[in-house]
Amino acid sequence: MTETGAPAAAQDQAPKAPPKIKVRKPQQRACDEKDEKGKVCCGHLKRWYEYPAEVEALVGKNAEIYRCENCKVLYRPNPKEMPRSYTQRY
Repeated sequence: MTETGAPAAAQDQAPKAPPKIKVRKPQQRACDEKDEKGKVCCGHLKRWYEYPAEVEALVGKNAEIYRCENCKVLYRPNPKEMPRSYTQRY
């Protein structure tokens, strides 16, 4: 039981909010998301290859998606830039 009188297991099963998805700015490498105090995250954006099924339902299968290493915000690639997938072609 918790302080509110509800079992702890009932609180764990609360519905999750969908992940926030933004579009990268040209040549953006760091996260620009601000926290509740207004401080910028500045976490490195890393390519995310193996994402869960709920993210796949939002972005599509085998989509190029990036995720901040700190705040876990998702980023789509900039549509004005060349895709970074399969960049080494001979």
